[in-house]
Amino acid sequence: MPESQSLGKIASELVINGSIELSIESLEVIPLAKRLLPFGMAIYLPKMLRRPLEDNLPMINALHVAGFDPVPHIAARQVASASALRSYLDKVVNESGVHRVMVIGGDNPHVAGPFADSAALIGSGILAQAGIHEIDVAGYPEGHPRIPLEVLNSDLDTKLNMAADQGLGINIITQFSFAPSRIVEYCDELAHHAPHVPVYVGLAGPTDAVSLLRFARHCGVSESLRALSSLGVKAAVLACHTSPDEQVEVLARYCAGHEASNVIGLHVFSFGGFARSAEWVDEKYHHA
Repeated sequence: MPESQSLGKIASELVINGSIELSIESLEVIPLAKRLLPFGMAIYLPKMLRRPLEDNLPMINALHVAGFDPVPHIAARQVASASALRSYLDKVVNESGVHRVMVIGGDNPHVAGPFADSAALIGSGILAQAGIHEIDVAGYPEGHPRIPLEVLNSDLDTKLNMAADQGLGINIITQFSFAPSRIVEYCDELAHHAPHVPVYVGLAGPTDAVSLLRFARHCGVSESLRALSSLGVKAAVLACHTSPDEQVEVLARYCAGHEASNVIGLHVFSFGGFARSAEWVDEKYHHA
């Protein structure tokens, strides 16, 4: 098979085995998702700041009924109480088939309840007790704006051990980056550090430049953002308008040349532009 066809097949598999984020609250998006996305695809629902967990219950159920795999975010610092979390999990597990959640710390500076960070929430055992079988945790190719690298690494090891002790499957979803080379380096580091942990590489779906740069600053994508900005505003805008194709090609080439890679899929951050991201999945790879 020619190299281009081989890389295209790998890229297609990465997208189809991957997931997409949905931050739109209207249920009118469901028919669009059914038309464009692979059946059973994992669709992640971010936790909105200052909004109760229960607000996303209708969307979670609608996605489940439509044949998707809804994956809600649980922001540890925003959980008001252990009982509130148990009640929420009871609903999504038993009524909407949720078996997997994304556990994050949360952006709010004040801790609303008993969980100061994602490790504390995982360590509580509530997720496993509620019937959750898999958890996703974040990986940071460019580091975290407020957490030192050594703390990030130690924290990841703690989460991996906690998951193993509780019989939970665990996956790493990386933050997006404007530097494909840094993503590849980080994936290589994970392949050596946690070789048996599945990795989903986050990338920014097609969106406008203003939105993408705003989310990049919010998410702490500092290293590649600085490099991009040094090329000038015009270059930055042009780069932000490109599709994710280049990054996917770099990643496919990496997977093709590294049998030990534990990258199994992509995670598309849609940044409110769910329709464009879903169309990208469909047009580029769903029919490949």
